[in-house]
Amino acid sequence: MGVAGLASAALVAALVALCSAARSDAPRGVAVGFVFDPKARCEPQCTHGGICIRNDTCYCSKGYEGESCQYAHCYPKCKNGGTCLRPGKCRCPAGFGGRFCQKVTCDGGCWNGECVAVNGVAKCICSSSWTGSKCQEAICPQGCTNGGTCVAPGVCSCPEGWLGGACHVAVCTKSCWNGGKCISPDKCRCRAAFSGPLCERITRYD
Repeated sequence: MGVAGLASAALVAALVALCSAARSDAPRGVAVGFVFDPKARCEPQCTHGGICIRNDTCYCSKGYEGESCQYAHCYPKCKNGGTCLRPGKCRCPAGFGGRFCQKVTCDGGCWNGECVAVNGVAKCICSSSWTGSKCQEAICPQGCTNGGTCVAPGVCSCPEGWLGGACHVAVCTKSCWNGGKCISPDKCRCRAAFSGPLCERITRYD
């Protein structure tokens, strides 16, 4: 088969494909039927499999649109600022995922909350008694004193020598005598007339 025969066969194949596409919902730049000019030239050239049907008029393959079929078409459209890379494939901005960027994703996750879009930005909305960018920090309304750490809502982890809901109760390994009070780890505050590490001595006044 000569060059002319090959060109004719290619033209017939293109026309058959175009007739089939006319029954599809593909975006296209011209109405069907159209006049096909085999000598037509398109500048810029048709891209992504588009066919130049007459001068500077492209017929786009399914999933593409634009003067030179340069734009991919996603259906449904990419959400949350996503960009259509190719038919049915979106490039999602930070904080969003899914085939059409319809899912909100927070970097590192939300430990004790829900990831939602706030003004187009993925953000963790924390459950009650939690805070932090990932809802990772518990809130202790009573506070954790004396070096204690809030490890769960309302629960303090106390350093050695301290007890209580707010780590406010000192621990003396040996009890204070004579009504003395434990004011810090292993330190007693004695009543008048008593002294010593455990308030065990009576103080005499001459």
